[in-house]
Amino acid sequence: MSTSSRVLEAAYHQPEVALRSRAWLALGAVIGPLVFTLAWLVLGAVSPGYTVFGVHIAPYSPIAQPISGLGMGVTAPYMNAAFVLSGLAMFIGVVGIYRALHSRPVARWLCAALLALTPLGLILAGLFNLESPMLHYVGALLGLGSPVLSLLVTGLVLRGIPGWRRLGTGLLLASPISLVLLVVFFASFDQATTAANQGIAGLTQRVLVLEEFAWFVALGWFAYTRSGRR
Repeated sequence: MSTSSRVLEAAYHQPEVALRSRAWLALGAVIGPLVFTLAWLVLGAVSPGYTVFGVHIAPYSPIAQPISGLGMGVTAPYMNAAFVLSGLAMFIGVVGIYRALHSRPVARWLCAALLALTPLGLILAGLFNLESPMLHYVGALLGLGSPVLSLLVTGLVLRGIPGWRRLGTGLLLASPISLVLLVVFFASFDQATTAANQGIAGLTQRVLVLEEFAWFVALGWFAYTRSGRR
């Protein structure tokens, strides 16, 4: 093969390689939520309970106890690792989603910045457990609260991109649903009730997390399939 032919072949394959790398990045938004969900499902089933600020809570109840409770006690190393690793994977996924969007730079950056708040919250919640309450609650608020805004803004942007309109419409519906579920979670959460291993705060939180993370999975998968096309 001549030198000119090799140059032409390399030039031909370069966009394809770039597309594949961009597609794989977007899958982080799929992998992160799946790993996190699997972690709290498995660890919630095997946790014997935990102690926080000298209060022992046992047995661990997924109905009454928040996911963060798994970041204490014998399950702490695994759950906190899941927080951090899932957050990192989702952050990579947000980069892939950003690169897959064909919109104005300002709109793309705004979507990426807002979507990145959720993985940032996961990482904070994993690095600082319930006995570092201020930073942990900031992480929880970012992780659970920011999708109300990020899904809304991203939905508005996607509505203006051909081929993404249907997903954009879904995100516009997801934003108010997330807000309602967030309000329900906060209304059901009471520190004294949770310490007594009663109430349904664990259940309402898990419903909220599943709903919000499902949309990250949808975004990541859609960006992956779109980026893989030449």
